[in-house]
Amino acid sequence: MRLGVLVNPIAGMGGRVGLKGTDGKIEEARQRGAEPRAPERARRLFDRFADRDADLDLLTAGGSMGADAACAAGFEPTVVYDPDADSDAGTDDPETADTAASDTAAAVDAFVEHGVDLVAFVGGDGTAADVADALADSETPLLGVPAGVKVYSSVFAVSPEAAADVAVDFDRTEQREVMDIDEDDYRDGDVSPELRAVAGVPVADDLQSAKQRGGGSVDALAAGVAADMDSETTYVLGPGSTLAAIKRELGFDGSPLGVDVWRDGEVLVSDATESEILDALGEQSTIIVSPIGGQGFVFGRGNPQLSPAVIRRCEVEIVGSQSKLDELRALRADTDDPDLDADLRGWWQVRVGRVETRLMKLV
Repeated sequence: MRLGVLVNPIAGMGGRVGLKGTDGKIEEARQRGAEPRAPERARRLFDRFADRDADLDLLTAGGSMGADAACAAGFEPTVVYDPDADSDAGTDDPETADTAASDTAAAVDAFVEHGVDLVAFVGGDGTAADVADALADSETPLLGVPAGVKVYSSVFAVSPEAAADVAVDFDRTEQREVMDIDEDDYRDGDVSPELRAVAGVPVADDLQSAKQRGGGSVDALAAGVAADMDSETTYVLGPGSTLAAIKRELGFDGSPLGVDVWRDGEVLVSDATESEILDALGEQSTIIVSPIGGQGFVFGRGNPQLSPAVIRRCEVEIVGSQSKLDELRALRADTDDPDLDADLRGWWQVRVGRVETRLMKLV
């Protein structure tokens, strides 16, 4: 198979430093100490291709847009597009590499000119929209490797490894939605996904669903969680409407799309970054999260502040309304740490009411 792979090297950098995205915020993300996420996700993709001994004619973009990760995994890709050598996008260091939608479009155009069977990209919803725009006049399918903060579109595999398996094994495609949101509105708590495109995507079980809103009252659930909180425990409260109800029950509004840290009646940190969470943790700490409706992710979508370092220092409690869980086949985690993802797999008692729980499997 002839496969084109491109990487958005800055995708997801704003997540762990509390920016909820990178659009227009890359310099601020770097000032806050953000580190690239996408290159390592790309490396995992290529490592999986190597493990599968996949028969690939691999085409990439130059430097941090694909070639670096491919070569690091032992491949010798054909570079069909190189960003301007004088621009930041052409640097080999992903910490300083900047790319634009025009670079994505040019790389995709080059892939199409070389007759690829599939375009795989490492990024988030913004990258998905750019790739879909570039493929608008082509029948070439696309496949997302999730690396962004917000991943609402249904064109993504559930992990880099799953993306490699889908790319190697697929034999047909279907039309799926590319969604995106305005990140400035998102930071203000307004989540309004917009349909950006409909694109051909490989058919596979390891593709995530589009983000859907969960319905149903969570008042009893919130009251039960709040009543059971221990004064000696530090609670790391994730984003989303279910957690917002819990925060209101505790007497504060909190950050609707951020992570808040609370202990014994006091908000220790609001809209916390990864480092702020780690500094605030106590001897006993618990993360409370709710799966994303329609997708099932409890870690790795919309909450990268809850990093592997944070998760490993905490107990984890998963909560969610019955109506939300009814939409889900399973729970999922995509933490950037495959060993931690494996540790999290298994059956979980998900709290669905004041005292009621429901068994759900994290796969």
